[in-house]
Amino acid sequence: MKAQLFEITHATTYDYQSPVTVGHHLLRLAPRRLPRQSPLAHAVSLDPAPATLSSHTDYFGNEVAFVIVEGAHRRLRVTARSRVAVGAAFIPDATETPSWESVRSLCRRDLSVPVLEASEFTFASPFVPVDAPFAQYARPSFPAQRAILDAVLDLTARIHHDFKFDATATTVAAPLAQVLEQRRGVCQDFAHLQIACLRAMGIPARYVSGYLETAPPAGQPRLIGADASHAWVSFFCPGLGWIDVDPTNNLLPSLQHITLAWGRDYGDVSPIRGVLVGGDEHALGVAVDVVALGEARTD
Repeated sequence: MKAQLFEITHATTYDYQSPVTVGHHLLRLAPRRLPRQSPLAHAVSLDPAPATLSSHTDYFGNEVAFVIVEGAHRRLRVTARSRVAVGAAFIPDATETPSWESVRSLCRRDLSVPVLEASEFTFASPFVPVDAPFAQYARPSFPAQRAILDAVLDLTARIHHDFKFDATATTVAAPLAQVLEQRRGVCQDFAHLQIACLRAMGIPARYVSGYLETAPPAGQPRLIGADASHAWVSFFCPGLGWIDVDPTNNLLPSLQHITLAWGRDYGDVSPIRGVLVGGDEHALGVAVDVVALGEARTD
């Protein structure tokens, strides 16, 4: 199949206020292997070098690296480099997907493995409450017997129209109710919001982290390191599986979206999280570079 080849560099720097003597870190920086996505190379380097580095697969099937950094240090730099081939996503005819009510009903009574596993994503999670205000916002997109993809696309478009991208409006810890009230946030907030709306309607929905190739403004050069991590949503449709939607950009992800990890919400897929001895406050710097290398052919 034809695919787009990408080279990704994700550099994260922590500058600590006081020395860190020991740091334990979990890294979710390896692109997932999917039917339409083939990781071709992946490597992580740390400065200072880790005393221990091991890997495992988490509950959601994401590749996780566990590192221990020992010895006093005031700065930690983690650099992940990946090469991945991404094929086009299958996009079904929205009007030919089952009604959203039938999906909700099936997820409540079908005990087959795919549906049972998907049903786990109908419940509240630490970053995503399932409360009445989210059902109220979602309901206009879900009239009786509407095809589920048609309904989800309508909800995606409404979030894109109603909410303004504002990098200063929220932090990682901002409650989702605040995002709904102020109508501002970033891709993480919009993904959490759509997941809350879908779960409130009984539809399984999960959080997807990854990268998005971005283009510079017309006539301006592409800036190295100016890309960023991205987040979007995947919902479950019986017979078709999981379908991705991107409320930040109001589209169905395909060739320009590279998937890293998925889980219930951001807390399950944060690129780096750790426990430190020392350090006090820290300053965080992140630089992401997504470079399209042209077409590739994968088997």
